[in-house]
Amino acid sequence: MTPAAPARRRTAALRTTLLFAALLAALIVLFFIAVNVGSLQVGPLQLIRGLFIAYDPLVSTVFDLRIPRVIIAALAGAALAISGVLLQAVMKNPIADPGVIGVSSGAAFAAVIATATFPLLYFFTPLFAFAGGLLAFALVYGLSWNGGLSPLRIILVGVAINAMFTGLTSVFTSYSGGNLSGVAAIVDGNIAMKTWGDVNTLFWYVLIGLVACGFLTRRANLLALEDKTMRSLGVSVNKSRLLLSFVAVLLASIATAIVGVIGFLGLIVPHIARLLVGSDHRVLIPFCIALGAFTLLLADTLGRTIAAPYEIASGVLMAVAGGPFFIFLLRRDRGSYAS
Repeated sequence: MTPAAPARRRTAALRTTLLFAALLAALIVLFFIAVNVGSLQVGPLQLIRGLFIAYDPLVSTVFDLRIPRVIIAALAGAALAISGVLLQAVMKNPIADPGVIGVSSGAAFAAVIATATFPLLYFFTPLFAFAGGLLAFALVYGLSWNGGLSPLRIILVGVAINAMFTGLTSVFTSYSGGNLSGVAAIVDGNIAMKTWGDVNTLFWYVLIGLVACGFLTRRANLLALEDKTMRSLGVSVNKSRLLLSFVAVLLASIATAIVGVIGFLGLIVPHIARLLVGSDHRVLIPFCIALGAFTLLLADTLGRTIAAPYEIASGVLMAVAGGPFFIFLLRRDRGSYAS
């Protein structure tokens, strides 16, 4: 070890700390901006006073109508970003994303079926979505395996699975007349009209998934090694892949069940995070939680302001931004992605 190595580590740690602080500050600022998008305006001090000190009818209205939407956007963004990180680690594919490989569309299809068929079981819709996400992932993983995982084969099979479940969802919504608001929200990726009940449903599922991630960072780092190297270290390769896949599909499916299909977020956020804080999942995962929350909340806030008083669904904005980003990644490293 060179004498300069400890200094470099301290510099890297300081840089990471500053990036975390800047991102959290930006997230707080964006929270207050998002709360004030619309006809009702409340300042930060008025909001804090109305929430914690004295009743304020204006703050009460904002609390019921806007804050649930803001919290759901942040939670779903964090869940989708971490799902993307874990799927990329499992598949050793830097362009894996729950939307690209069909996990989100499988979860959406199951959620649509559950919402339209069993409306009284709305609280359990995330579990139906999870089952659909697991089915889609199993199909992609099984059909892509040929003595190993090829990044190109994963993407091609994933695109096919995504198209299949998207088509099935369209058939079902057409059959039902497309007049079910819950179904429409899942299909369109729209976070409008969310309530504190939705927050409660999403919060506990996402919390479980994020806590589980904290125990899987070491396994995620080890998956970057060759399989035989992992086995020589006494690590079960298959068990590690299954655990990380389970959590990734859980997070993506739960988020999809509540906010609908949001494509490319699980692709964009991990790439930006790696450029900023590196590939160590002990740092990457917490950073992606904050960056994912910021990204989807920003997309939702922009969707409410660009064409006000009309809204553009956050899923549409993420698709507009993510499509060119996806093409850029393919063109930049086309050789390594196809190997």
